[in-house]
Amino acid sequence: MGLVPEVTETEDIQLRRVMLQLGHKTTDLDRYIYLVNLLDNDETLFYRVLMSDPARFLPIVYDPTIGEACLKFGHIFRRPRGMYLSITRKGRVKEILQNWPVKDVRFICVTNGGRILGLGDLGANGMGIPIGKLQLYTAAAGVPPHGLLPMYLDAGTNNETLLHDPLYVGLRRPRPSAEELYSFVDEFVDAVQEVFPLCCIHFEDWTGSDAVRLLARYRDRVCCYNDDIQGTAGIALAGFFSALKITGGKLKDQRILFLGAGSAGIGIANLIVSAMTLEGVSLKEAQAQISLFDVNGLLEASRRDLFDFQMPYAHPQAPTKDFATAIRSLRPNAIIGVSTIGRAFTQQVVEAMRQINERPIIFALSNPTDHAECTAEQAYNWSEGKAIYAAGVQFPPVRYGQRTLLPAQANNLYVFPAVGMAIYATQARRVTDEMFVESARAVADQMTMDQLDHGLLYPPQSNILETEVKTAARVAKVVFENKLARVERPSDLEALIRGHVYRPKYCSLI
Repeated sequence: MGLVPEVTETEDIQLRRVMLQLGHKTTDLDRYIYLVNLLDNDETLFYRVLMSDPARFLPIVYDPTIGEACLKFGHIFRRPRGMYLSITRKGRVKEILQNWPVKDVRFICVTNGGRILGLGDLGANGMGIPIGKLQLYTAAAGVPPHGLLPMYLDAGTNNETLLHDPLYVGLRRPRPSAEELYSFVDEFVDAVQEVFPLCCIHFEDWTGSDAVRLLARYRDRVCCYNDDIQGTAGIALAGFFSALKITGGKLKDQRILFLGAGSAGIGIANLIVSAMTLEGVSLKEAQAQISLFDVNGLLEASRRDLFDFQMPYAHPQAPTKDFATAIRSLRPNAIIGVSTIGRAFTQQVVEAMRQINERPIIFALSNPTDHAECTAEQAYNWSEGKAIYAAGVQFPPVRYGQRTLLPAQANNLYVFPAVGMAIYATQARRVTDEMFVESARAVADQMTMDQLDHGLLYPPQSNILETEVKTAARVAKVVFENKLARVERPSDLEALIRGHVYRPKYCSLI
């Protein structure tokens, strides 16, 4: 009594005050800082704000603003959120995890900061990513926030600028060998199984080879997934299913060429292969439909510099280091950019795609914005308005002739929060590729022809919660059908999901 004003405010009044205060901020980074501070002081109001207008606020708390926030993380740092687990504490990981006050953790989003967005090694500054990703679980799919734990596994950084920054909040040492890192991660994964037995581990923004190998190391043993591999793959696949509603045909018959052969490219390729096999073709036949191109040229059988996980896509083809030449030779229906090389889809590339396809599928998925392989305006103009386009970032509407086209954003937030909600509701033991394939189909199935005609490949973010609930119910069906659930199957799966959705309301003590 006496320590707060003598007034009882509704949530709507508090929301109005937040909107007023946000209106005085001049940049999205300032708005991000304000909202993070709000989260620290009033979690319920924070999610009330985000869920009141997802299309407006999700780009502020995550991509694209999160890139700038991570670059300046140590400089805008107010207070710690989540857990910071240092490799210097190896041998004590289980003990340290037990320090977390919540005992029923359902998701840990964990990074080592090795490859943040398209920005590279940001070390401890990368902690902004797990924090933001878990906010999307709640804001987009209604996963209750109390069971979400962002975590940074601190094994050092090779970023010399950060190592000499007095405000850097991480270990000041170079990154260890893969063997030492993997031993540390082994201890972490094993400790999670003991301390948080219902927890799913969400790996986020690890370096490419580490991301692929760590996922392979644990995916058949514990409940885990990698969003950069499987989530990115899921949203790309959803875009494909939507695009096929325009072009016709089946996924198994599409020829696809990637620019970029790291974890994201391999992840998308592998998930597309999984989806193709579900349509009845063999693994080898599906892999033959996909080719990849990296900094050293086309992945083909004579290459001797490839990782083991790239080899299934090294076909007996003529070597080339020119992407447009590869297009003319392979005649793909679609190109997918995951290279982080801005404007790599040149006019020559887009025109080559248009020459061999009535409606070329062009996905420029690298982010942030200046890393996109081409802009929406470039794709539409160079393809005579025929491109079916998606980017990893949001581009503004494009006027072409008498039409206004609305570029699609292939944003993972359509996929991983819904998969997360399905895991949460079913207490799934494992995460499978089929769950991500089904999430992709579910997202595409919610598209209308009018939306597709205007260039969209994904439902509007303004109604993201409803989209994710329906998607989560479809994923939950896969969980039950594969006998991966730890709860009894109800008769109504959508009701199961809705029964777990978090609503940002204050609890009454009266």
